Amino acid sequence: MDLNALLHAFTPSWTSVAMLMAFFTYLAIAGSILPGRIVPGATLSDGTRLHYRCNGSLLLLLLISLLGVGGWMDLVSPTAIADRGLELLSTTLIFSLFVTLLLYIAGFRSRDQSSSLKPHISGNLIHDWWFGIQLNPQFIGIDLKFFFVRAGMMGWLLINLSVLAKCIQQVNLSVSIILYQIFCVLYILDYFFYEEYMTSTWDIIAERLGFMLVFGDLVWIPFTFSIQGWWLLNNNVELTTAAIIANCLAFIIGYLVFRGANKQKHIFKKNPKALIWGSPPKVIGGKLLASGYWGIARHSNYLGDLLVALSFSLPCGISSPVPYFYPIYLFILLIWRERRDEARCAQKYKEIWAEYRKLVPWRILPYVY
Repeated sequence: MDLNALLHAFTPSWTSVAMLMAFFTYLAIAGSILPGRIVPGATLSDGTRLHYRCNGSLLLLLLISLLGVGGWMDLVSPTAIADRGLELLSTTLIFSLFVTLLLYIAGFRSRDQSSSLKPHISGNLIHDWWFGIQLNPQFIGIDLKFFFVRAGMMGWLLINLSVLAKCIQQVNLSVSIILYQIFCVLYILDYFFYEEYMTSTWDIIAERLGFMLVFGDLVWIPFTFSIQGWWLLNNNVELTTAAIIANCLAFIIGYLVFRGANKQKHIFKKNPKALIWGSPPKVIGGKLLASGYWGIARHSNYLGDLLVALSFSLPCGISSPVPYFYPIYLFILLIWRERRDEARCAQKYKEIWAEYRKLVPWRILPYVY
C-alpha cells in the first residue's frame, strides 16, 4: 500500500462518523433503559457512592442480535467494520481528542465540590488534559468512565466479528483464526458477565477521566487488541496439535488466575469475612487481603492477564512479532502500573503495606518477580 492509498484509508468519512455515532447512541439509550443490576460503587472521600446499571451482557446480546438480523436482511454488511478499519480508527481518535477537550473545559469551569466532580487542576495543561480533571464526569446522567470502557470492550468484539466475517467471505477460515476468536469471545463475555467487578477497579475508583483513559478505552482496546485478527486475515498459520494444546492451556490457566484473583478481591471488598478457598481470609491490618491468590503474589491478577494476552497471540505462530504487540505492550504497562500501585499503596497503607510486603514478597510471578 503506497502513501497516498494509506492516507486515503485513514481519512474519516461521513459513513464512519455515522457508524460510530450510531454505536454510541445505541449504548447510551439501550444502556439506560434495559434492565440490569444496580451496583453501588466504592465509597468516595466525601462519603457518596455512585451506582452503576450493570446490564452489559444484555446490551451486548441485543446488539449482536440486531446486527445479525440486519445482516440477514441485507440492511448492514457483516464486513462493514473490517472494510473501514483504518477509517474508523482515525474517526475514533478524532472523537477521543474532541471529547477530552470538552472534558478539560467542563472540568476547568466546574465549581462542584463533590468527590466525583471536584476539579483537580495542577496548572499544567498537558498533565490535566492527559490525566483528567474530574473523577466521574457525567453526560445526561451517564457516567462517562463506565460508558467508555463498555464501548471499548464491545467495539473490540465487533471488530473481531467483522474480521471473522471477512475471513469467511474470503474462504480463509483456519484453526488459528477460530482459536483466536474463541479466546477473545470468552474473555469479552466474561467481562460483561462480571461487569460489576469493574466498579471496584482502580480505573473506576481513583483515575480521573482524561485523554489517557478515553483514548485507552475507545481507541487502544478495540483497535490494538484486535491486531492478531487483522494479521490472521492476511497470513495463514498452520498449528501443530501440541501448539493448539499449549495455547489452550495458556488461556485456561491465565483466565483462572485473572478471574479468580479479581473475584476474590471484589468479594473481599464487599464482605471481608467471606471464605477464600474454603478458609477464613487472612487480613493484614484489617484492610489488605493476604489469602488466596493475594497470598501468593501482590498483583497475581496481572500474571493471569498476561497469560490471557499471550494466548491471544499464540495462534499467530512465531513468524512475526506484529501479533505479539498486545502482550508485549501489556507486559510493559503492567510493570509500570504495578510500580505505581506499590507507591500509592505504600503511601496509603504505610506500615500495613510494609507488613504485607514481608508476608507476600513476590510482586507478580512467584520466585521470579
